[in-house]
Amino acid sequence: MVLMIASASIGGTLQYGYNLAIMNAPTTFIQSFINETFLERWDVQLEEYQVTLVWTIIVSIFSLGGFAGALIAGPMTIRFGRKKCLLLNNIFLMTAALLALTSRTARSFEMIMISRVLVGINAGISMNVQPMYFGESAPKHLRGAISLSSAVFTAFGVVLGQVVGLREILGSEPCWQYLLASNAIPGLIQLLTLPWFPESPRYLLIDRGDKEACINALRRLRGCEVQSSELDEILQEQAETKGMRASHPWELFTDRSVRWQLISVMIISSAMQLCGNDSIYFYASYVFKEAGISDDKIQYATIGTGTCEFTALCLLHFAFFKN
Repeated sequence: MVLMIASASIGGTLQYGYNLAIMNAPTTFIQSFINETFLERWDVQLEEYQVTLVWTIIVSIFSLGGFAGALIAGPMTIRFGRKKCLLLNNIFLMTAALLALTSRTARSFEMIMISRVLVGINAGISMNVQPMYFGESAPKHLRGAISLSSAVFTAFGVVLGQVVGLREILGSEPCWQYLLASNAIPGLIQLLTLPWFPESPRYLLIDRGDKEACINALRRLRGCEVQSSELDEILQEQAETKGMRASHPWELFTDRSVRWQLISVMIISSAMQLCGNDSIYFYASYVFKEAGISDDKIQYATIGTGTCEFTALCLLHFAFFKN
């Protein structure tokens, strides 16, 4: 189970945090690239605010891709299953890495924009599918703690991206395109390891109606014979959902039985996104520069922000397991 969590997370929610962080280090280099591209194509020297505008679009369009990924995650999990969905999700990632890697040679900042949309789609899918995969595969008494590991790997991805983005590694002017394409490595690790692990037992029984495959998946995940109580729980869920179709997102707003759950999720999720946490990672260079930190120290201060979040989530995760 631990190996499955690591495999799914490395190519899953870790990518979300990683792709948040790696855009900060090459800020000045990509801005120079944008200016040079405009000068070569149209003999136009952009003003500072214009370069900042293009850069802001490149950074923030990641969120638009995430929105699209979140919308298609549900249909993908029903059609392909949880594990296969995570594997197919790497198509977006590998395409994005290829575009980012070749953008400098092609002299095209638009390729970086498209790359950011694609990694956003990848993040949107993984942020929805991975907790679902964990929750459906974990033992009941560990379900909450294992689902929380998605957030831990996100924070770890942020720290990893900040470390890889150091000038001593890939955060230098000659290497920024390799930094943007380095997210292909975790994706490749997932492609090589995740196929060895079973599909979600609940998906196998409830969506596909394959009881034998469900039992085999449970046996592999638990490392022992399947307890009848756990199988009975899934069978009961199958009976309750028999004949029901998957709801569309807009139908949730008219379903009174889930109204308060939906309101709670919306408020909490909005608070997480509007608290400014992601903005710090996206625009850390600007924030710390305005705070008076010298340019050569900003990259180390940025790592400190990611480390604080990662440490806090690790402590919270430990508390979940302890309880």
